[in-house]
Amino acid sequence: MGDSRPVYLRIADDLRQRIDEGALVVGDRIPSRSELKRAYEASDQTVDRAVRVLKAAGYAEGQFGRGVFVADRAPLGTLLRSTGAVDSPFAAKIRGYAAGDDASRTGAGDRGTTLTWEASSSETPAPAGIAERLGIGTGEPVLCTQYEYLANRHPVQLATSWEPLTITEGTDVALPERGPYARRGVRGRLAAIGIRVVRARELVGSRPATTPEAEALGCAAGQCVTVVERTHFDGEDRAVETSDIVVRSDRWRLEYTIAFTS
Repeated sequence: MGDSRPVYLRIADDLRQRIDEGALVVGDRIPSRSELKRAYEASDQTVDRAVRVLKAAGYAEGQFGRGVFVADRAPLGTLLRSTGAVDSPFAAKIRGYAAGDDASRTGAGDRGTTLTWEASSSETPAPAGIAERLGIGTGEPVLCTQYEYLANRHPVQLATSWEPLTITEGTDVALPERGPYARRGVRGRLAAIGIRVVRARELVGSRPATTPEAEALGCAAGQCVTVVERTHFDGEDRAVETSDIVVRSDRWRLEYTIAFTS
């Protein structure tokens, strides 16, 4: 029986198999459009669609003026989802180095890895979805902080955090990255104003990367990213902060520590 798959999928699957089997390795040039057209008796549109599928899956990346090349898909690191790591905005392990502890704040990593992050905060009305997560009304004021985390100056993780201004406005912890309690994590900062954070809830999902996310993370728009939706609660079960953590699905794994009590 003949292959019933659409031609563009057959091209993409064949190229993926060649990469998986090592016939094409990281840095190798993917056969050109003309080569693929001849090999599969396909049109320009069919070949271009196949290459887009390959890029979206993280197997290939385009280099302007040079062509399309096999991408490095080796896992970059692990997101640690333990009690201490969940409290830190940069909860990650970079090639065996656990960020989110005191060492990460100095920018020191193993194997010469330098960990840094940039952040900017602004007041904004709460979008409907964020308001629902925080248990407040749509449009109520929140502080939105956007983070970009870098390893050796290369962006590896994006995060956006929202906090109700009714909790932090006018206090020493109003800005997560400024003031006497800067960079202490949600629990440490809010403890300074008498709020005890007792638990966090995470929802893990995946979706296509937006164009700005793809540009920041160095992948193709539409490529799959992992999104960790995290919300912190106080002792009265009130949501005091919620955030979205975004990483490339092909470069990161999630690691959860689950403790059992007798």
